[in-house]
Amino acid sequence: MDYFLTEDQQMIKELAAQIADEKVVPVRAELDEKEEFPWEIMKVLAQSDMFGLFIPEEYGGLGAGALELAIAVEELSRACVGVSTTYAANALGTYPLLLFGSDEQKNKYLPDIASGSRLVAFGLTEANAGSDAAGIQTTATLDGDEWVLNGTKQWITNGGEAEIYTIIAMTDKSKGARGASAFVVEKGTPGFSFGKKEKKMGIRASITSELVFEDCRIPKDNIIGKKGMGFIVAMKTLDHSRTGVGAQGVGVAQGALDEAIKFARERVQFGKPIISIQAVQHMLADMATEVEAARSLVYSVARYVDSGAKDISKVSAMAKLYATDVGMKVTTDAVQVMGGSGYMREYPVEKMMRDAKILQIYEGTNQIQRNVIGQALIKEAASKK
Repeated sequence: MDYFLTEDQQMIKELAAQIADEKVVPVRAELDEKEEFPWEIMKVLAQSDMFGLFIPEEYGGLGAGALELAIAVEELSRACVGVSTTYAANALGTYPLLLFGSDEQKNKYLPDIASGSRLVAFGLTEANAGSDAAGIQTTATLDGDEWVLNGTKQWITNGGEAEIYTIIAMTDKSKGARGASAFVVEKGTPGFSFGKKEKKMGIRASITSELVFEDCRIPKDNIIGKKGMGFIVAMKTLDHSRTGVGAQGVGVAQGALDEAIKFARERVQFGKPIISIQAVQHMLADMATEVEAARSLVYSVARYVDSGAKDISKVSAMAKLYATDVGMKVTTDAVQVMGGSGYMREYPVEKMMRDAKILQIYEGTNQIQRNVIGQALIKEAASKK
């Protein structure tokens, strides 16, 4: 379909697709096998100004928005979700600064982020605080002109590789979720170290690590927003980032569909290509329809986010939920269409299927997305009485 992209948006799409095809596809299997961080690809993205897409022009960015970011993420995900996760997590870590940072913080960090010279990571998840973000145990205590952080963050994308971290920590446990605050912490700060790197089913090119804070002292001014706003910072950040995860679902589904069609045209059974078999055609037809529906939803929600609308939680949850469910279904169906070949590492769809699973889990499981949508529907219904 023609989504009536502007000239600039079409240029972003073509550039991201070119990087995906020329730089990512040739090395994606090796990156996955070696669990290797894609630094060379990140450098190419930096040189192409891709890290500045959603950063305002005054800080060295391109001043675009969620739609442009989704377009780029989709194209990279078509080639490798591990690579696109590394790239998209940079935006996730930046949103707290972009949405709630002070002028001083924005001037200090955003230009480096926009240039791609310093990667960012977002530290919310802990062993006992995943879907239940209010269960955070990491603490931040004010001592004179410094905050002292103690605790451990788990499963942090870009952990150890990024140089800037936006961290959610408890400043007043007695207040529950309202006792959380957000901070910016730089790599190399005394008391801030990294734990084990996780061994994962998929997205193996993306590094996932523990963050460890042991009496880590940061300046008082490193708080993002105000004390007690951490939960709001985290939720608003996720509201803005979920279209990016939805775009990953669209991208990996499109990549798997392309591979399945290519294989079905070449694979001969019963004296003819299997794409001529109606059962296969129906599977491919359903896959193509689902991909297009997911893309339409993600693009529409991204445009809505860029409109400046305030209440985006429900629709961003819908985009993440639907598109990532499609990503999982279509990659699974692609393996089925390709049969035994699809199950082999010689073909990329087995990796796509492994990669797709995390999209239904991170940045809020799809069950949590349904909760968000359901609660919004209840609130809307109540307001109409």
